[in-house]
Amino acid sequence: MASVLVTGSNRGLGLEWVRQYADEGWRVYATCRHPETATELQRLAEARPQVRIERLDVTRPEQLAALVETLRGEPVDVLINNAGVYFERWGRDALGTIDYGAWEETFRVNTLGPVRVTEALVDNLAASGRRLVVAISSHMGSIADITQPRDYAYRSSKAALNAAMRGLAHELAGRRIGVLILHPGWVRTRMGGEQAPIAPGESVTGMRGLVERFTPAWSGRFFRYDGTPMPW
Repeated sequence: MASVLVTGSNRGLGLEWVRQYADEGWRVYATCRHPETATELQRLAEARPQVRIERLDVTRPEQLAALVETLRGEPVDVLINNAGVYFERWGRDALGTIDYGAWEETFRVNTLGPVRVTEALVDNLAASGRRLVVAISSHMGSIADITQPRDYAYRSSKAALNAAMRGLAHELAGRRIGVLILHPGWVRTRMGGEQAPIAPGESVTGMRGLVERFTPAWSGRFFRYDGTPMPW
């Protein structure tokens, strides 16, 4: 049975990744910060016994260490680094109002978190058949795509994520582990808002298609969910 680990799986895109992979018969390790309040994820796991919920705050090394111990010897075919935050969304961070503490937390979650999780699970990935790391980024992490001010924390955290993952692609190539960086589009989630034009199911279906078609030549590249290459 192929296996996938999803961070930030209690709602939105993360929950949709879990649902779609479970429907395909994969073993799913669904991680989130507060499993006890993740009611929709709990219902999904009750209906699909191959879904296993694990506690993980990607900024907490001790929780990650506990997860690594739990998964010791277990292969992970695909790692979906989905957990993320966007505290200042919709440009509410003009000069004079920037919350630097929130900016630091954004980096801890959006940039350091995916690298920390990937580093911790390298052996699990290397023991699998597919050996793929997926980083959920954003078009806002594309420096070439910055055409307006603000959103400094989120933009910089995703640009840094892209740079880190591109570097990891080179380092992990020796263990035949690939890295795929994806922009999910503007999706109707709590982060994206109700006015977003793309449903979570459409976005994840597109991204899963890229996972299925992945080749080593794509490692370290940045794509939109529909396969369109993204600028750096």
